[in-house]
Amino acid sequence: MDTMLNMKVNIAGVELKNPVMTASGTFGSGMEYSEFVDLSQLGAVVTKGVANVPWEGNPTPRIAETHGGMLNAIGLQNPGIEVFVKRDIPFLKQYDTKIIVNVCGHTEEEYIEVVERLADEPVDLLEINISCPNVKEGGIGFGQNEKSVYHITNEIKKHAKQPIIMKLSPNVTDITVMAKAAEEGGADAVSLINTLTGMKIDINRQTFALANRTGGLSGPAIKPVAVRMVNQVANAVSIPIIGMGGIAAYEDALEFILAGATAVSVGTANFYNPYTTVEIIKGIEEYMKAHHCEELSQLIGIVNK
Repeated sequence: MDTMLNMKVNIAGVELKNPVMTASGTFGSGMEYSEFVDLSQLGAVVTKGVANVPWEGNPTPRIAETHGGMLNAIGLQNPGIEVFVKRDIPFLKQYDTKIIVNVCGHTEEEYIEVVERLADEPVDLLEINISCPNVKEGGIGFGQNEKSVYHITNEIKKHAKQPIIMKLSPNVTDITVMAKAAEEGGADAVSLINTLTGMKIDINRQTFALANRTGGLSGPAIKPVAVRMVNQVANAVSIPIIGMGGIAAYEDALEFILAGATAVSVGTANFYNPYTTVEIIKGIEEYMKAHHCEELSQLIGIVNK
């Protein structure tokens, strides 16, 4: 790498060597992908969602392709925090990258249990998935009501040793209201967007393509919505933003950065091109050279200036 280029970014006091990370649920904990990608090249690895106990997830079929994207209703299947701590953290510690653990739960207590269990583990940041169904509130996602966002952020912040990133759901009327509630609740950063709720019908079987009926839409189809929401949030809060939603090439990543994101997460693209993340890092480098930009931080939110 050209020594003149500084691609480092800072999220809540944690320095990443570059702004490119993986999106939760699309990369596992990197084990399968480590055959293709040197994880040490990434700014961070964001793990699949981890709960206090193993979750089975939803019945199958739970993935369906759509034009320009995919629907998933995996249901946050995961082996639980104990397996994660014994297996995944030691694996990731072999690499020179930051570790961001995605945390999920059905109740406030479940989130707190995971956050407390991770307090003394060597992980850098916690990403709190507030799109999980809040069972005590009738199943609506924690992230779909600003009072709920403020409350869960505030409670988790009391128990977390690491900085917390609140992952925002786009399935709301005004994303800035949710982002402000997270910031007021003590969030150190926000990440957005999580998937948009969608549906696909199988016309030959004359039934839903997913057993769950609805699923989360991800991929290139959602990128313009994601860029718009990231830009709105960048103008509403002062904490760092991790942008995601349909990033498949360096040009996509740069749209998010110019819109106001400090870092970006690559999700769906990993499924069809496991090299996407490293290709994006290289592309951003070339862009910086071409535009005589020595510091990546100079590009963050440039359209708002």
